Amino acid sequence: MPKAGIIYNDIKPVACRVAQEVKDKLTSQGWEVFTASGVGGMLGYSQPDSIVCHTPIDGLVPPGFTSEMEFGVVLGGDGTVLSAFRQVAPIGLPLLGVNTGHMGFLTEAYLAQLDVAIEAVMAGNYNVEERAMSVVRLMRKDAAIWEALCLNEMVLHREPLTSMCHFEVMVGRHAPVDIAADGVIISTPTGSTAYSLSAGGAVVIPDVPVMQLMPICPHSMASRALIFSDREPVTVFPAHPNRMVMVVDGNGGCYVLPEDRVFIERSPYNARFIRLNDPRFFRVLREKLGWGLPHIAKPTSVELP
Repeated sequence: MPKAGIIYNDIKPVACRVAQEVKDKLTSQGWEVFTASGVGGMLGYSQPDSIVCHTPIDGLVPPGFTSEMEFGVVLGGDGTVLSAFRQVAPIGLPLLGVNTGHMGFLTEAYLAQLDVAIEAVMAGNYNVEERAMSVVRLMRKDAAIWEALCLNEMVLHREPLTSMCHFEVMVGRHAPVDIAADGVIISTPTGSTAYSLSAGGAVVIPDVPVMQLMPICPHSMASRALIFSDREPVTVFPAHPNRMVMVVDGNGGCYVLPEDRVFIERSPYNARFIRLNDPRFFRVLREKLGWGLPHIAKPTSVELP
């Protein structure tokens, strides 16, 4: 019996309803279906007055989900897609993203296309797009006290109402560089169209094997985005006397003390997106973000005196 999985945003009634409909459809055609809430991939935040704890990366795989599954369906917005890949990337499960949210930048289909999309996936009429993920670890002395898979970005920034921060960033074995800014972003190519883009970073095509360092509001005109090979691990030292906050994929994170360091490297696991159409990254950029739209002055029909 073939197996499939469904991950959905269980705080949205439409996602809950559609998840049951998809499960019924697959079950009626002889599939064994397992379901899980996207909450299982939410990282959560550590508290400043408690011992930092974390769930190991491989520990987020939902019950019943295995590498024997043919495919998975994720119902929600971009946040649910990010959460779902943290749950299933360790087992290599390809996911069909169906947008029930707002932007839907990472999803492949809309609800109106769901029946056709499910039929195509069940028949195996799709391609799989591999996208790089990162592993983010908070190191205290020689121990990793917090870790997460990252599809978009790691952000290390100051707490509210504190002064500008200093960071020492070391890429691979290169000499560390000092950055004075409100924070720093380390993004994957997928994350180049997220927070990094808002901070002024470059858009990176998804299959380019790089990471990007982007200072947030730097106190120097010389501090600009840096793009480097993702074969190089990155270590960020908070050269600042006060604690900072680290956030991964805009979803959860932890406090970073002055003696800590953040270590980022490419993950051995990829996010595997099910694609029903030809590569459409530039079309999505145009439709969702307005990239490449022509700016043409159109003559007015009103005659000037």
